[in-house]
Amino acid sequence: MAAKQSWTSHFIPRKLLFYFIFHGLHIGIFAFGWYKQAAEPRLAALNGLKFSVWISRGAGLVLSFDVLFILLPMCRTLLRVIRPKVRWLPLDESQWFHRQVAYAMVFWTATHVLAHYVNFFNVEKTQGWRWELWGGGIYLFERLYREVRARRDTRIVKVVRHPYDAVEIQFTKPSMRYKPGQWLFINCPSVSGYQWHPFTITSCPYDPYISIHVRQVGDFTRAFADALGAGPAQSKLYDDMDPNGMYEIALQHGQEMPAIRIDGPYGAPAEDVFDNEIAVLIGTGIGVTPWASILKNIWHMRLSPNPPKRLRRVEFIWVCKDTSSFEWFQALLSSLEAQSPGSGPNGNEDFLRIHTYLTQKVDVDTANNIVLNSVGTDKDPLTELKSRTNFGRPDFSKLLVGMRDGIMTRSYMSGLESSLRTDVGVYFCGPSVAARDINKACKAATCPDVRFRFWKEHF
Repeated sequence: MAAKQSWTSHFIPRKLLFYFIFHGLHIGIFAFGWYKQAAEPRLAALNGLKFSVWISRGAGLVLSFDVLFILLPMCRTLLRVIRPKVRWLPLDESQWFHRQVAYAMVFWTATHVLAHYVNFFNVEKTQGWRWELWGGGIYLFERLYREVRARRDTRIVKVVRHPYDAVEIQFTKPSMRYKPGQWLFINCPSVSGYQWHPFTITSCPYDPYISIHVRQVGDFTRAFADALGAGPAQSKLYDDMDPNGMYEIALQHGQEMPAIRIDGPYGAPAEDVFDNEIAVLIGTGIGVTPWASILKNIWHMRLSPNPPKRLRRVEFIWVCKDTSSFEWFQALLSSLEAQSPGSGPNGNEDFLRIHTYLTQKVDVDTANNIVLNSVGTDKDPLTELKSRTNFGRPDFSKLLVGMRDGIMTRSYMSGLESSLRTDVGVYFCGPSVAARDINKACKAATCPDVRFRFWKEHF
């Protein structure tokens, strides 16, 4: 009963008179705008679009009228002043009038916009397809090429289970050529026929295989690891084994590795690492994966007959939340660290410097164990590297400014030409929040003699 009374209250004689005048005025303004557009000789070319342009112009004139009145009912001070002078106006209904104008604006805005869409279609339908054809054709050709390329022969040759749910997948694809630092999409039809996930290539072109490292942190990666025989479904098989060990997955009789499709490789900023005299590689947690390929490739190239002459030093900074993350590439970093001193043309200097940072809060007992295990050994007890682990977040501004000052005073590295500008490339893989801080630090440390250039990995 109450709802019926509320509905009928909108059709009392006074409101019906308002609706007649209000909407009649809108229709009159719309008709006037239509006529002015259609009858204007100077707009004859535009009037070739006919009804759509006439409707858009009439609706636009109505909107101009509504814009004038939409906020006047909310001027409470003004209404208080004129209220005693125009008592015949129902100023107590100012908010209701404000809503009526808003409802009318919604309708006429929709009419105006739709008419312009028709205008756009009528103008562009004769020539728009010519421009779309080029971009669309190139995109279609690339999609077809990617589908063909992804289905070329690919075979998994080895799967290695790393500590803390990390899985290394080694495969061969003779048709694939890549550069260190690039990435690819991988699809496993037995897990999902339509999901393609990006992963960084962790091998280098000198390796006889292509590898990626997958950390099991989502539904796809866990299901993929299960299909490879290294996932949660097989975790009980490793209960009695060393959790810090690495184990090659052996297939039982009659089993085969799942088929995979590879779409890639795709370019990344890290490809340009050799264009700098000094390269700073920064990874946070899982963001260390791009640098595995870069570091391995750097080592191989320095031992080749034609080593890179421009790149003089690599600073590798790895920031982790917990100690488990250090297990991922500990073996690789240890071998690179052992090979770095005394190698290459400047054998008296370290070509590679490794800086590890642990951001996890360490309790008193753990801190005491670290101190005790550090005594009498030249290796860090957490990473087993010669470089010591730093605790807390790195101060990138302090690090880069210190590097700049060392370069300018020639104490950072010998052999730099004092009369030439030194280029330092800073490459980062990790969250955007940290990227902004590092980019800001690079800009603050840059000076006329030392230029820091920042790049962030994107997938």
